[in-house]
Amino acid sequence: MQNDKIKSYLNLHLIVFIWGFTAILGALITITADSLVWYRMFFASVFLSLFIIFKKKSFRIPMKSFLKLIFVGLLIALHWIFFFKAIHVSNVSITLSVFSLGAFFASILEPIFYGRKVLWYEVFFGLIIIAGLGLIMKVEVNYLEGMLYALVAIILGVLFTLMNGKLIENHDPSVISFYEFLAGVFFITIYFIFQQKFSLDFFVLTANNWILILILASICTAYAFTASVKVMQKLTPYTVMLTTNLEPVYGIILAYFILGGKEKMSVEFYIGAVIIVITVILNGVIKHYKKDD
Repeated sequence: MQNDKIKSYLNLHLIVFIWGFTAILGALITITADSLVWYRMFFASVFLSLFIIFKKKSFRIPMKSFLKLIFVGLLIALHWIFFFKAIHVSNVSITLSVFSLGAFFASILEPIFYGRKVLWYEVFFGLIIIAGLGLIMKVEVNYLEGMLYALVAIILGVLFTLMNGKLIENHDPSVISFYEFLAGVFFITIYFIFQQKFSLDFFVLTANNWILILILASICTAYAFTASVKVMQKLTPYTVMLTTNLEPVYGIILAYFILGGKEKMSVEFYIGAVIIVITVILNGVIKHYKKDD
């Protein structure tokens, strides 16, 4: 059992690294945030449907669970739209740094969802993360709009992570992800129809955008998202959310070397990022000894 948890934790770090790269792709793809999310969820659902058929798994799911998956799919779609919008109006580093607040929100909401007591150190670490983020916001005030978009995105992210933590108890991760992505495509499509956004031009993309979107949909979405749902069979949503705080670290490092100029931030920004990393490490140490997982 302990080995399974260690394996799940290492796999989670790989997933978080991939998510950090997702932000880079979001900055490189030159279409609007809502269009990007539509393509991402559409192709991811296609890839997952092929995987489910190949593995001869059943698409059947109870109606009660199906309705929950539709709602979670809406949350995921909105989460990604706000996420990519934040990147477009600010940059990768700012957007990912705000995502560190996920642990604080999870420490408050997870006890409500799972009926367990609030753990003092979870709240404490969440407050430290807020302090680190506060340092970043103080010196990078020009990116306030992007920070607000990112804040909405991470709140939505915590909510669907907690809901998936419940759904994974009874359903296959790939099937859950498939229906959630399909639901996201449905809701965005309805929105596009009312906005009269569907036209021939919508489907005309550059070769570079097509390649990046397919990488985003396959590796960074179909694989990474399904795998993240699966690790929740062994790890708590809070641990998943807190480990996800390493996403800014991986993403910021990648952005610095891949995107260059726009991603070079102030010294105070990097001090705040280091505070976040140390908090993640301390949480892992305490969880290991207390065995709350």
